[in-house]
Amino acid sequence: MQRIHVVAAVVMALAVSTSAARAQGEHGRGRGRGHEGGPPPVSAEDQQRRIHDEQQRMTDYRRHLDDEVRNQQQREAQLQAQRRQAQYRAQQEYAAQLARQQEQIRAERDYARESYITAPHIYRFRVGGVYRETNQYGADLLRQAINYGYREGYRAGEADRRDRWRFDYANSPAYLEATFGYTGSFIDQADYSYYFRQGFQRGYEDGYYSRLRYGSAANGTYSILANVLGGILQLTTIH
Repeated sequence: MQRIHVVAAVVMALAVSTSAARAQGEHGRGRGRGHEGGPPPVSAEDQQRRIHDEQQRMTDYRRHLDDEVRNQQQREAQLQAQRRQAQYRAQQEYAAQLARQQEQIRAERDYARESYITAPHIYRFRVGGVYRETNQYGADLLRQAINYGYREGYRAGEADRRDRWRFDYANSPAYLEATFGYTGSFIDQADYSYYFRQGFQRGYEDGYYSRLRYGSAANGTYSILANVLGGILQLTTIH
């Protein structure tokens, strides 16, 4: 009887071991594919294309910022001539922020080692009727563009109200420049500016009329509401 129990225990142990080995093999095969059930990996050719695009974006943005910093004195002089003191102070703060961005993007980058280069596209968005694709890094930057736009728009609208100036978001320096917070990475500057202005327009309206229809305030910082941001961006997942 003892012998039968021993044999049965050995058979059961072998069965468990075989089942575990099979499960481990299946898991290993799935892990080896890497993208089963998800987006395919980024090919070497696409990685090289992304590196080239990133380098071009950075070159263009550095040139843009250099031009904008030079234009700040002219804009500030115009605001002073119009006696728009609140807007003049807001513009000085905005100019200082652009100067800090200018310093931050001077550092050299090793594009090939950046995670963005190998992260697959998982989202689709639309600008001017044209669909574009991006990964998580680009999607986060688009959200930032809208939120920063709202914040800067609120400040600009509030300043124009204090100056008793007409409702005029489209001629606000920050709206025209529209790259605050941009890093020259992940998405094209034009796309960033498009979404920045979407947030700015709503923020300006709230600031000008001293309300929070599209956003919220906490500790003196203004942020656009999540549902409003989502309605503007309308990201869709790539299947």
